[in-house]
Amino acid sequence: MNIKVLICDDDKLIRESLKILLPLDSEITVVSEACNGLEAIEICKNTKVDVALLDIRMPKVNGVEAVKKIVSETNTKCLILTTFDEEKYVNEALRYGAKGYILKNNSPEQIINAIKSVYNDTIVMNENILGKIRGNEVEPKISSGKFTEREVEIIKAIAEGLSNKEVGKKLFISDGTARNYITTILDKTGLEHRTQIAIQYLKGNI
Repeated sequence: MNIKVLICDDDKLIRESLKILLPLDSEITVVSEACNGLEAIEICKNTKVDVALLDIRMPKVNGVEAVKKIVSETNTKCLILTTFDEEKYVNEALRYGAKGYILKNNSPEQIINAIKSVYNDTIVMNENILGKIRGNEVEPKISSGKFTEREVEIIKAIAEGLSNKEVGKKLFISDGTARNYITTILDKTGLEHRTQIAIQYLKGNI
């Protein structure tokens, strides 16, 4: 496995530090860096990037807007790495498709593990970030009457941070069947990303 990572942060010291620390893991390669969201969007559109590591507050285009564009226009998966855990930033980033939201006070090992998890379609969030999600409403709400028992099992598995493959293994179904269930759940709710499914469950809306 060779995970191609983009580092996007307006702090040069942070970028340089991550460029040194991340490749210490043999499965990660830093392919590019950016100092604002606009640069990150262009790089992801023109370069093969598996995971974009994005700060929130940056000039020109912030991390939230960058996530929105990158997710909608490329196959790059986005992981927020920031010092800011304000509820607005958390909810907006996840609503636009970020697969993780972690803080810079994490250890290098934790950041590396988060990158790998996001690469494997697993949702990653610090515990205090989860607390903010549970305490705030994210629309649209999900009505439990909409789902079959199997679909609810899928939703719970997603909320545990399991990838499609792991969901299939846990529920003894194929990866393709798991994907089909997730597509049905998204259609029923009007949600756009599996991360949003997890948010709704964690908020007690199912």
